[in-house]
Amino acid sequence: MTPIDRPTSCCPSNSLPTFSRRLTEWLVAWRWPLLAVALALTCAAFWSAQRLDFDRSIENMFAEGDPLIPPYQKLKRTFGGNEVVLVVYQDDQLMTAEGLERLERVTDELASVAGVRGVLSLAKINEVLAKTENLGKLPQLPNFFNLGGKQQEKQQPTPPILSQDNAMAERFRQLFQGYTHNAQGDIAAIACMLIPERETAASRRDTIDALRRIADSQHGMIAGEPVMVVDGFRYVEEDGARLGWWSTILLSLTIIACFRSVRWVLIPILVVQLTLLLTRAILVASGLQLSMVSSMLTAIVTVVGVATVVHIIVRFREARLAGWSPRGALVQAGGLLMWPIVGACLTDAVGFASLLVAQVGPVQDFGVMMAIGSLVVLLSVALLVPGLALLGRFDADPQSAWGEAYLSHELQRLIGWVEGAPKTLGLLVVVLVAGAVAGVARLEVETDFTNNFLPSSPIVQSYRYIEENLGGGGVWDVMVPAPRVLDNDYLARVRKLEERLRAIRLGDDNDDNTDDSGAGVLTKVISLADADLAAQASPILAAMPPEIRAQGMAQYMQDFAAALRSAEPDADGNYYMRIMLRARERQPAEQKERLIQQVRRIVGEEFPGDENEPAGEVTGFFVLLTNLIHSMVRDQWVTFGVAAAGIGLMMMIAFRSLTLALVALVPNALPILIVLGGMGWLDLKINMGAAMIAAVSMGLSVDSSIHYITSFRRARRAGKTVSQSLSEVQQTVGRAMVFSTLALIVGFTVLCTSQFVPTIYFGTLVSLSMLGGLLGNLLVLPLLLQLVIRDKPMPASAIV
Repeated sequence: MTPIDRPTSCCPSNSLPTFSRRLTEWLVAWRWPLLAVALALTCAAFWSAQRLDFDRSIENMFAEGDPLIPPYQKLKRTFGGNEVVLVVYQDDQLMTAEGLERLERVTDELASVAGVRGVLSLAKINEVLAKTENLGKLPQLPNFFNLGGKQQEKQQPTPPILSQDNAMAERFRQLFQGYTHNAQGDIAAIACMLIPERETAASRRDTIDALRRIADSQHGMIAGEPVMVVDGFRYVEEDGARLGWWSTILLSLTIIACFRSVRWVLIPILVVQLTLLLTRAILVASGLQLSMVSSMLTAIVTVVGVATVVHIIVRFREARLAGWSPRGALVQAGGLLMWPIVGACLTDAVGFASLLVAQVGPVQDFGVMMAIGSLVVLLSVALLVPGLALLGRFDADPQSAWGEAYLSHELQRLIGWVEGAPKTLGLLVVVLVAGAVAGVARLEVETDFTNNFLPSSPIVQSYRYIEENLGGGGVWDVMVPAPRVLDNDYLARVRKLEERLRAIRLGDDNDDNTDDSGAGVLTKVISLADADLAAQASPILAAMPPEIRAQGMAQYMQDFAAALRSAEPDADGNYYMRIMLRARERQPAEQKERLIQQVRRIVGEEFPGDENEPAGEVTGFFVLLTNLIHSMVRDQWVTFGVAAAGIGLMMMIAFRSLTLALVALVPNALPILIVLGGMGWLDLKINMGAAMIAAVSMGLSVDSSIHYITSFRRARRAGKTVSQSLSEVQQTVGRAMVFSTLALIVGFTVLCTSQFVPTIYFGTLVSLSMLGGLLGNLLVLPLLLQLVIRDKPMPASAIV
């Protein structure tokens, strides 16, 4: 050790663990090669990290093997895709020749968009009716399938769909009401069936944007599963970019206010950026993709990286004030913090790895990403901090924050209160826990996926409009086996199933109950059997066999017919018919679940399946999303338990004490319970952002406990009493916790500007949990330590 690195009486170097001191000295000695390695890794990872993409499929939202996914995938395979966008606009003259002509132009424009397979509107139905009228004028029926030329081009004085004397037109208007128009006849709806993304060169985002532009030209709007998915990922990507820039700016301003040093602002920012870059490159190499919750990757890496470096800043500054040279101060800080930092990052990784037991795909992926990110933080700190901290002499020392003397005084007062009024503090904790438990019992799940967007967003406004005017935005399906050749008996069987489905009311379990509110009922049930019945209003068509009518439908409404009946058998030789269902999206979760159960029960009774035919199946976007958040909430408590057990085991090994491991868990579990309980009392529902908060917050806030307990035990080993040790730790680790928590909460305010509500929830709840964790570690943790630790000497082997 050189003279300028001399130890001082306040922080003797021989008090540092030998391995920690030697490893820190090695990192400092090799700081320039390590910076070169960091630069090389940055160059190598940069281009690879740019290839990290999003998995935008709905299947990715579920775990592999989830029983809900095979029926959904079967539906998509059987009927050529399951993505429909509804374009809606108002036209008071819709039910006139002029209005229908405008609708035809819009329909043709939508049909020409790249990525659109076909469209269905009143204009298309009118074309079919016109051909049917021509059919009655033909001398021979076989020409029904060869209508063309001048006969197709012949203009009718009144569009057939508007005829009041045409029974078939009346039936088709009633059949498609809610799909192509509303009951009042002043709102047009065009269903755009999309080509599966793997089969078209057009990106789904470009297709949705093109459809939205056309809708905007008519002062209309669009809705549907593809729109929600595209907009959701659009907001997630925007959040990621916004968080990256603004959190960096806000963190920089906060750290400058705390330490008044440009150098020590750049160091944590560069640690975070290098960690993100390397993590993204590793994810690309591993074949992982981002998901709808992955915008939080930047936020969590920022939490871990900034908190780690802030502890180093505080210890480095203390050592410099004690007379150490910059190099010696860095060795001193590293020696003191080596094990707490390693332990904190490892417990972070364990906490995030607990998300792997979840049943929701994005949550599992997020757990893997963050476990990798937590470990990469260690690498980034080792590569960057030694070299950047000792690079030149300019602005080498972090300064005291404005008002730091006041902070020190208040931290000491907190310890005095803990020691002077332990019973009062304990009673307060018990009351808060009791209230939180009662609040958790009140929690409800948010299953209306549109509530994942701000009320002002286009997707929410369009769904609200459709719910109010077209009967419901919840789209789902029933698949039933069908014969290769349709007959009247089979179609009657399907219509019987549909009648039972239309009769469902959830006033009680009796299908015959009535409910005029529209909630808890199917607002639309439609299949090829209904179209066939409507076609029979034409005497000529009624005389044909059902299969001939179906073939005619397939020719003149090709896309619509293909979406309702499989053209080819599956691998087992089975054909299927599809019954499209609509329900109100904006209704309570319990009501949605009961409705799905009723539909499944009725389908199971009408098409139970046997050795001759498969059973009917219920699936669709409405079913998947209703179950998705429930799975996440169920997983939340499972992952929280696994995280607590894994982190507790890690700390028991580190501290070699089950008691201290439990003591460290308590102040970090309490804030999570209180935050979730508060949500229950405020009637805030659990969404995707809130459903991950327990395990994530536990992994993040426990870092401070590790630093606190390690420093406390080191002070006890130096011969200090419990009270003296708590006072010392409160002024060192406590101060670092305040600075890091302040910086991170300020940085997390960026998430509150998101258009994606789960991101807002996540940012707000993590901030509240970190604030609660700070209070828990400054109040509850010292309270528990003074209860379980007595003023007796501690063996050296007890120090980590």
